[in-house]
Amino acid sequence: MTTSAPAPLEDQVWTPPAGGFWAGSWQDGDRRMPVRDPEDGSTVGSVVDTTDAEVDRAVAHLAEHWRPGCWPLWQRRRALESTADELSRSVDRFTAIIAAEGCKTVSEARAEVSRAVETLELAAHAAASLSGRTVPFDNTPRGLGWTGWHTREPLGIVAAITPFNDPLNLVAHKLGPALVADNAVVLKPAEQTPLSALALVELLLRNGVPGDRIAAVPGRTSGQALVRHPRIDVVSFTGGPRTADRIAQAGPARKLLMELGGNNALIVCSDADPDRVATAVVDGAFGVAGQNCLSVQRVLVHASRYRAVLERVVSAARDLVVGSKRDPATDVGPMIDADAAERVVRWIDEAVTGGATLHTGGQRRGTFVRPAVLTGAPSDARVRTDEVFGPVVLLDPFTDTTAAIDAANAVNTGLQAGVFTQDIDRAMTIANALTVGAVLINSTSDFRIDAMPFGGFKRSGIGREGVESAVQQLTEPKIIAINTGTPQHDPAA
Repeated sequence: MTTSAPAPLEDQVWTPPAGGFWAGSWQDGDRRMPVRDPEDGSTVGSVVDTTDAEVDRAVAHLAEHWRPGCWPLWQRRRALESTADELSRSVDRFTAIIAAEGCKTVSEARAEVSRAVETLELAAHAAASLSGRTVPFDNTPRGLGWTGWHTREPLGIVAAITPFNDPLNLVAHKLGPALVADNAVVLKPAEQTPLSALALVELLLRNGVPGDRIAAVPGRTSGQALVRHPRIDVVSFTGGPRTADRIAQAGPARKLLMELGGNNALIVCSDADPDRVATAVVDGAFGVAGQNCLSVQRVLVHASRYRAVLERVVSAARDLVVGSKRDPATDVGPMIDADAAERVVRWIDEAVTGGATLHTGGQRRGTFVRPAVLTGAPSDARVRTDEVFGPVVLLDPFTDTTAAIDAANAVNTGLQAGVFTQDIDRAMTIANALTVGAVLINSTSDFRIDAMPFGGFKRSGIGREGVESAVQQLTEPKIIAINTGTPQHDPAA
């Protein structure tokens, strides 16, 4: 396996004022837990391991102090604008935090900070979407004599639960829309990557977000306590479907917003350029060591292009530099922990035992896994049926487009998919037949702008993120209707 020597991070890793934030102040709590670098296991910080009682205090404080309309919209917008501006001036510091505690390379971490700035800016701009409309009461005889309108009103207390793979931008996606929509929010960041989240909370507080509108409760069990809490009005969760099932069963009936990943497919047609396809596949399958819900996992290639695409993907995968995330030359950094790396290699070995061919990669050293390219994986292999969430891609040939569409749809998730073709009619035929939340033409599934409605079908989730979509999901219409005294019958009747 090719490895690269580690280099110092650009900036000292930030230390939070305390290990968590609730009840309007920074708290050190009753328990602590270390934050470790997945590359070498070194300790990069520590945070609160929040207890159930502390979660209860955090939620109770928000519920006691939250009142809709008490924090004006212009102040909410300005707080997010100011936070985005300060974050844009703190790129080096946040890059260092993300790269230290997580699995991203320095270049990937820097790109995430830039995206988080954009996400917060979009959240501020989404203030304009908090508008209602008049209701045409006179469109029915029973409505004569009535006039009215509806507004967009906040839901209340939002539990925001975020994953490790985008420890800053996905936190911004939870907090920005919830706050601009006038909700209070309690954040439970990923156990592995809480420092990025706490650093963003500190920025929000410094730039005008009231301490009575936000809480952050890191910990090993705080998520369970949070979703059980009867005063939580909505759970916004990004993670896996099995955890989502437990969340749905844990608390009272309430609104759930969930992004649950996908086993994403790419269909490569007979007129596609093999070089362009191979570059897109390698970028889309192996970025962040495949730990990305948008990663392309299954590539269905027309038989006339199959050999050319396969050869190019294998060659490019072999050339990737696997090594320290601190080294700017690194293409593929570590997985989040040794258990995740062992699981990926186990799934690869199971597929090979079942008849698959491993063309390159699949070797593990600690938390590093060499990018793997497989063909001929059995239909029941977990690398085919489940989301791998690791540096693995499968290639299969096809001759019939309908069969390729059926194969792309033959999983229980439907997040995003890609199609490569120069024929717009063919592209639209395939796109319309795919059961996914987004189809990317002449791209893999691994593309998103933060303004897109984001989510999927089947087991890929509930509702849509993407900033303006999330603002709509985190509010509900409230009708104001006035009886003007006009007789409530149709004079023409």
